[in-house]
Formats: sequence, C-alpha cells, structure tokens
Amino acid sequence: MEKTLNRIHPVSDPEATYFLQVSWENDLGTGFGIILSDGLCAWTGTVSEAEISREAADMEMNRKKYVEELKKALIAGEESAGKYNFAIS
Repeated sequence: MEKTLNRIHPVSDPEATYFLQVSWENDLGTGFGIILSDGLCAWTGTVSEAEISREAADMEMNRKKYVEELKKALIAGEESAGKYNFAIS
C-alpha cells in the first residue's frame, strides 16, 4: 500500500493547517482511502472506483484525465502547490 501525507491550507480558512493522507493499493483510479486531520480531530473516508468513474462522467471528463488530476491535487504535494484550492465544510 502506498501513502502520501500533505499539509494543506484551505481557502475556506487560510490560517488553518490540515493534514491530508491518501492511501491506495495499485493505482489511485481503483479507489483510495483518505484521512483529513486538523491536529485535534481526524475524519476518514474511502472513495471507490465506481465513485471515481461517476465523478469523471458528471464532470464530462475522460476518466484517465480525471485520475491524473486527482493525483496532482491529492498526492503530488509541493509540485502542485498553489495550483489546487481546498475548501473545508
């Protein structure tokens, strides 16, 4: 299993710091687990392969391209810093 951990500062609360951990088996496109923490609380969830396909279709985006964008936003870290905005609600 592969994992990444990134620090994010959401646009909804730029002074706050959150930590985003994403874990996956072979490929992010087959689904992944996610943990979001503010250092005091943690929230967990999973995203299935079917949910990824459904979201790509909803956005009218090629599934492969959608998975590439997910990788950039969720696991690329510093190389994608400033290119993606996160909002916490």
